[in-house]
Amino acid sequence: MDKIKLIISVLLVIAGIVGFYFLESHALIFRVLAVLAGIVLAALLFRTTPSGQMFYAFVGESVAEAKRVVWPSRKETIQTTVAVFVLVLLVAIFLWVIDTGFMWLVKALMERSA
Repeated sequence: MDKIKLIISVLLVIAGIVGFYFLESHALIFRVLAVLAGIVLAALLFRTTPSGQMFYAFVGESVAEAKRVVWPSRKETIQTTVAVFVLVLLVAIFLWVIDTGFMWLVKALMERSA
């Protein structure tokens, strides 16, 4: 029975999309409402399945976990961003120096062999 509900859920979404194209001569709002109706009906039916219940529980737990996150202050964010930019600049300079050294070494070896 649950597999049938899942198949019907998918068919409802497909029906909403087909309705969007079927209502081509109507106003855009009706076309969008057809898609939204298909998605909402599919979501309601999906929620009655064990997979849907697990999914909605997961989403609820994820939202609760996101609320518990301690977000950095504006000052901390700016300090971290500046530190990242400085580090990127230092690494870029270091790699430029290494690249220039290798280029000089290859040039010296090529002149020597000629």
